[in-house]
Amino acid sequence: QVQLVESGGGLVQAGGSLRLSCAASGSIFSINSMGWYRQAPGKERELVAAISSGGSTYYRSSVKGRFTISRDNAKNTLYLQMNSLKPEDTAMYYCAAGDRGFGEPDPFHYWGQGTLVTVSS
Repeated sequence: QVQLVESGGGLVQAGGSLRLSCAASGSIFSINSMGWYRQAPGKERELVAAISSGGSTYYRSSVKGRFTISRDNAKNTLYLQMNSLKPEDTAMYYCAAGDRGFGEPDPFHYWGQGTLVTVSS
């Protein structure tokens, strides 16, 4: 089992920045890919960014150039640096991890509880 705990959410004005963190513990040796999802009220959950154990990354088009995903394997921590935030980025952000590549079907089966990001206009 892997436990994931997110932190770093909060209220920020449009154009501002936040850095989310996700601390992993437990059977971390089994982790291959990690990612950040978000879910806004009334909308489906969507993959924001993902990173493989080798450092390959994926970003959804709406955050490219603004968000950066990274992982510190020594600290067992995943990050999401979010710059130039927009009101439409407002959502609950969830950390996810799994033992598959993020390009494979259903890659994530460990989830955190989420951290709320609110961007005011």
